[in-house]
Amino acid sequence: MPIYEYLCEQCGNEFELLVFKNDNPVCPACGEKEPKRKMSSFGFSVGYKFKPSSTSTGSSGCASCGSSNCSSCG
Repeated sequence: MPIYEYLCEQCGNEFELLVFKNDNPVCPACGEKEPKRKMSSFGFSVGYKFKPSSTSTGSSGCASCGSSNCSSCG
């Protein structure tokens, strides 16, 4: 039972909806029976992979870049 994001082209309403197997989504604002499913931000990759922290230096390091002093992660 995934939650999908929709955009109603009739009224411009953006909404999320829990969709069961044979459900047909309906816009809760205007009743449009064919809202367009949006690409969920959850489905996009962030463009990098997590690297394990460096074990040779003994520091815990940053989870995303492996640095022991990461200015972007703190």
